Amino acid sequence: MHLAGFVESLDHVCCRYRLKAFAPLLAQSGHHLHLTPLPRGWWQRLALGRDAVDADALIVQRKLLTPLESGLLRRRARKLIFDFDDAVWLRDSYAAKGMRDPRRTRRFRAFVSQCDIVVAGNAFLADYTADHAPDAHISVIPTCVDTHRYQPATHSAASGRATLAWIGSSSTLKGLEAIQPLLEKLGDALPGLSLRLVCDRFLELKQLRQEEIPWSEAAEAEQLSSADIGISHLPDDLWSRGKCGLKILQYMAAGLPVVANSVGVQATMVRHGVTGFLADTEAEWIEAIRLLSGNPDLRRQMGRAGRQVVEREYSVKAGVRQWSLLLDSMEKERLTA
Repeated sequence: MHLAGFVESLDHVCCRYRLKAFAPLLAQSGHHLHLTPLPRGWWQRLALGRDAVDADALIVQRKLLTPLESGLLRRRARKLIFDFDDAVWLRDSYAAKGMRDPRRTRRFRAFVSQCDIVVAGNAFLADYTADHAPDAHISVIPTCVDTHRYQPATHSAASGRATLAWIGSSSTLKGLEAIQPLLEKLGDALPGLSLRLVCDRFLELKQLRQEEIPWSEAAEAEQLSSADIGISHLPDDLWSRGKCGLKILQYMAAGLPVVANSVGVQATMVRHGVTGFLADTEAEWIEAIRLLSGNPDLRRQMGRAGRQVVEREYSVKAGVRQWSLLLDSMEKERLTA
């Protein structure tokens, strides 16, 4: 099949992990994906899809088009697919105006109701979509990582010395800022502990030593693989339930045990006591970090188990299998129509 995908940008994290990474393996199965950045101007947006009328399907990623734009695209598309990995009908957890956004909600509901297929990054997103797109085929395909980019951590640091790792952007760093007092307590209780922040912004910590690592695509895997424990904390709200756990997957691909609170997909991605620990209270966090920092063998064991989970369920190969099943079904339907 010939697929035309319209994305925010070719370097956007959603494009890189949810479409671009799959293209080479999809091509081996006979499905050719051509990705194009969505035009910025409204006039160019009205022409969206006009140059791809021969495509078997048009994919729009994340962007909520206006009713006029989506109506024109619907008429040009043989099959229309929407792919997304966030609760895009909402603002984010820390928006000054609050999460609820009637305009976004209306656009989301109107657009998915016109789609033939909706590919959601998790079950929460799929369930919400199902209420507003009764005629669409809805598939859950999680965000996936290329495990070949990550050399599993060796966990060679001595007992009592460990490096926590957190990776993300300045916007998601707010989740870590919410537990800054806890981080200080960890630093006070565990003198051999440090925090490696791979980000474009950093915290101001007094008790916990911090490594400030500016994020880069080329170096992110190495920075995680040379750490010891991956951490994540999300606010317990609707926006967070729509998150697809990319940092968790990166930690596990790098062979790190994970400590995270049990919000959204984190509650299922982190297998408590197997690939890491789910911690919701301050005491649970301190106990989990204390246990892992003092036991390199346990870190190694959990890191290995997490890596196996990613390879089996969240690798690029696993994602391609799911996309291939979906596209093969579309192709069969097209040939028998």
